[in-house]
Amino acid sequence: MTVDLNSRYGLSAVHSEVVDACKIIEPCNALDMGCSSGRNALYLAQLGFDVTAIDINPSAIAMLERICSEEKLNSIQTQVSDINNASLDTNYGFISCTVTLMFIDPSRFDDIIADMQKSTFVGGYNLIVCAMNTEEHPCPVPFPFTLKAGQLREVYDGWELIKYNEDLGTMHNGAQLQFATLLARKLS
Repeated sequence: MTVDLNSRYGLSAVHSEVVDACKIIEPCNALDMGCSSGRNALYLAQLGFDVTAIDINPSAIAMLERICSEEKLNSIQTQVSDINNASLDTNYGFISCTVTLMFIDPSRFDDIIADMQKSTFVGGYNLIVCAMNTEEHPCPVPFPFTLKAGQLREVYDGWELIKYNEDLGTMHNGAQLQFATLLARKLS
């Protein structure tokens, strides 16, 4: 059973897609890309995952390190890192990237996805949740990057799609927009 560390430290709730993914993914080494202050990394660690948590914001990483120290959590390794560099150097059983890709340099999307895919063990999983901008549902937030209809599914051709949808959703700040959600397992 997990303690609600997010409430204890004033963090947003664990992303619901991370909670759902953990119903089928056994604890393994995991990467939380764009971890912010660690809302998902803390949850994964409590479930027994060995977590690498990366974010471009040194203050967010410092906050997560303080929480890990106070809670004596040794299964989270932190790193200040810009995912635009697409330079992962370790393989993972689970890579989670929720509401992070919207902040990347749009020209780096293909390289970032390719880096995630090559850094996933065969049989491992990628979870992505990213805002979309479509004719039917224009994105109301000026994110640097948004997905087009079908774009995320296309770049995961050859993977087993455990879950894929392009549904309307609400961000933690109340903004309503369309999100692409993918949970995929690497087959080879």
